[in-house]
Amino acid sequence: MSKPRTTSTTANPTILIIGAGFGGLGMAMQLRRAGIDSFTVLEKGAGVGGTWRDNTYPGAACDVQSHFYSYSFEPKHDWSRKFGLQREILGYMERCVEKYGLDGHIRFNSAVRAARFNNDQNQWTVALETGEELTANVVITATGQLNQPAWPKIAGMDQFTGTLFHSARWDHDYDFSDKRVAVIGTGASAIQFVPELAKTVQSLALFQRSAAWVLPKPDRPFKPWEQRLFRALPAWDRLYRYLIYWKNESRALAFTRFKGLLEIFAGQARREARKHVTDPGKLADLIPDYQIGCKRILISNDWYPAVNQSNVRLITEAIDRIDTDGVVTADGRHHTVDAIVCGTGFKASEFLAPMHITGRDGVSLNDAWKSGASAFKGITVSGFPNLFMLYGPNTNLAHNSIVFMLESQIRYVLDALKALKKYPGSAMDVRQDRQERFSAVVQSGLEHSVWSSGCTSWYLDANGKNTVNWPGFTFTYRLSTRRVDTADYQFIDAPANSAH
Repeated sequence: MSKPRTTSTTANPTILIIGAGFGGLGMAMQLRRAGIDSFTVLEKGAGVGGTWRDNTYPGAACDVQSHFYSYSFEPKHDWSRKFGLQREILGYMERCVEKYGLDGHIRFNSAVRAARFNNDQNQWTVALETGEELTANVVITATGQLNQPAWPKIAGMDQFTGTLFHSARWDHDYDFSDKRVAVIGTGASAIQFVPELAKTVQSLALFQRSAAWVLPKPDRPFKPWEQRLFRALPAWDRLYRYLIYWKNESRALAFTRFKGLLEIFAGQARREARKHVTDPGKLADLIPDYQIGCKRILISNDWYPAVNQSNVRLITEAIDRIDTDGVVTADGRHHTVDAIVCGTGFKASEFLAPMHITGRDGVSLNDAWKSGASAFKGITVSGFPNLFMLYGPNTNLAHNSIVFMLESQIRYVLDALKALKKYPGSAMDVRQDRQERFSAVVQSGLEHSVWSSGCTSWYLDANGKNTVNWPGFTFTYRLSTRRVDTADYQFIDAPANSAH
């Protein structure tokens, strides 16, 4: 043990933030608020917004209430609806960039290829796809879990001569009017764009691998007087936000401890389906055969009416292949279409991919995670000093706003930066035993959750391990991240690599 360095208040470490979605922008805004300007945000796209920049499909909207799907320290009083639309959420994020003067800190079209920790300098070297290399003391990843489209693995996709695209890369130049269209997937994106497509297409072949539990969406436009009240009385805006939080938070009990409570919601979903779907065959296929909550519960007011339309065919037969002009199912039937839209979601459990991250002594993150992604408090990984993740392993939610989790993580990272200032030039590396203990508690909590009730979902990685969801209340997570306990870390001096 080398003796601690003298406490110093020298310049802040240089920081690279990867990603300009809710996590990256929130981190940058809080750095500015803390008087820290020695940071750069690397964004692979041409604009900010992350998933809200990429997902521009018709009907794109949030399934968390607007007032709670925004930063607590930067409220927006004039939301147009109870649940924000894609364009409005993106506009909110763009205004945050403008207000906090982040333009000069963001480098667009700067996709990160790799990051390597240099043991001798206690610095990270970050390589961009362009070949350029940057160095920083601290790297904060904010790449999210919904940034890499998951394409279906179907034979013959490259043979299709019509128009084919993923819903997260929507082709706005394509005119769907009177076209025969196939949609593969019935997840969170599809239940938003299918009702819009059904209005204009000649026919829609909807390929469903497994049905989704869909509840009514308690959405409506805010009245002008409500918006004025939010603006005139910030305390009411704050109280409204708290009410949303606790209403959402109460659902965690059903997901993690009292699964029987979810049957109340299952009954509501069945009633909603029966109310809108008159075709008995469709109705039978739209009711899932797995426990509600095992996969993401969806909310929509127009999904069931849309699927009930005569120009929409619900096909549950497995897809065998795609040929030049359509989709062939396992029963040999050929479904001729002009366009195919893949609503097949994202590679949520492939954290930080396709970036190649190398930590101390040349160990790659892929190797460290060969049995499944894990991180201490979802933020730090042993062997990867001064690397902090926002929206890392096991910090996703099924019941509340991810922005709340991000703000908890951002506060933790800010506290870590304060700890680093006390030992200039050092790097903090979470102790392996602390990480393993934390991960064991998380996995133990997940064992008895509804997500482990037997279905296949994007919450599970290739090994069947739930590396995505947080198994409890968000307030317990916030309490556990309220400050950094330096006993959880070793502080490494450069170049001697001795810990104190």
